[in-house]
Amino acid sequence: VLSVVPQLIIPIKTALNTRNRTVIIKVLKVMQALVKCDENGQNLVGRSLVPYYRQILPILNIFIRKNDNLGDGIDYGQKKRGDLGEIIMDTLEQFELHGGDDAFINIKYLVPVYQSVIFN
Repeated sequence: VLSVVPQLIIPIKTALNTRNRTVIIKVLKVMQALVKCDENGQNLVGRSLVPYYRQILPILNIFIRKNDNLGDGIDYGQKKRGDLGEIIMDTLEQFELHGGDDAFINIKYLVPVYQSVIFN
């Protein structure tokens, strides 16, 4: 998986730039699975994605505040994880957890509203 990461960046960026909510959600779920796919727990895939954050994260910065405001209603779609803002935050958290030492700095530079899950 590690050897094909650079080849995946352009299709990921293209899919995110469609700005289609369902496409972005699918891509983010795939990226979460990609970051977690290391067999021996060395986080090599997560670390290999850090140099490509400048291509991937700007589009997420646009949609990070797209949370569904239900007021006091009940979110029945919570099981499907269809809220774009929450999925973006989950993805950024996974990037930080699996991306090594430089991940948080790079994420914070491109998504200023992001708060660390490690340092807080």
